[in-house]
Amino acid sequence: MPDPLHVLAAVCRHAQDIRKSRFLAQAAPVQSVEQATAFLHEVADPDATHNCWAYRIGQDYRFNDDGEPGGTAGRPILQAIEGAGTDRVMVVVTRWYGGIKLGAGGLVRAYGGTAAECLRLAERVPLVAMARLVVHCTFADLALLKARCPLWQARVENESFDADGATLELKLPAAHAAEAQARIVDLTRGRGGVHRLD
Repeated sequence: MPDPLHVLAAVCRHAQDIRKSRFLAQAAPVQSVEQATAFLHEVADPDATHNCWAYRIGQDYRFNDDGEPGGTAGRPILQAIEGAGTDRVMVVVTRWYGGIKLGAGGLVRAYGGTAAECLRLAERVPLVAMARLVVHCTFADLALLKARCPLWQARVENESFDADGATLELKLPAAHAAEAQARIVDLTRGRGGVHRLD
């Protein structure tokens, strides 16, 4: 079974000097391409020689060499992301040129290595697949149902009421969804309706 993917708990940074060039990796948790782009604009230094980057959000990924020779910066950063088992992350590695050329292999090691060390040092948490359940219950069952939600690590995302009772939209770890569905049927003695949205 493959190791579970992780997401970053917070923004992290790692800097190092390599043959007089300064490299600074900055990584952030992101949920969308727009967040990744916003982080790039926030941390890219216009006075630096290069601001190379890569992101992965699920199956969506991109990378950019920002003027370095093709394949020597952005792709090694993406490989560092994949090697660290991280997802929903944007990494920007900024370089201030120090006067000594590193060559293609040296650039790959410098960009990939700086990004990999940044991700290694970062605080990470497991990426948990989530599910959504829609539950309809009577008013009499509502309090009991809500009291049981913490047992399934479920959070009420939406709540509405009609003449027959309440409709709750629950978000919970996918691993708990089947058990929650069975328990909801038990708790409501079959009077409540429950179905999975995803």
